[in-house]
Amino acid sequence: MDDGLSLKDRVEQRLPNWQSWYPSLFDAAVDLGLLRAQVCSPSKLLLSNRHARVQSQAEQAHREKWGGTE
Repeated sequence: MDDGLSLKDRVEQRLPNWQSWYPSLFDAAVDLGLLRAQVCSPSKLLLSNRHARVQSQAEQAHREKWGGTE
């Protein structure tokens, strides 16, 4: 359901006075079903794994653009 609207706009469409009912935009979005938790493997949560993936992608992009192994 990505129609180009921000999360705040989507909440305000469904519940115009959300600020009077909820302490945060996040809480309103969760209750309205706009945000949902997703189950993922613990390895995806480790920063070291995410950083290694970003590093690997950067190295690959460098090789594609400039050639070489370093």
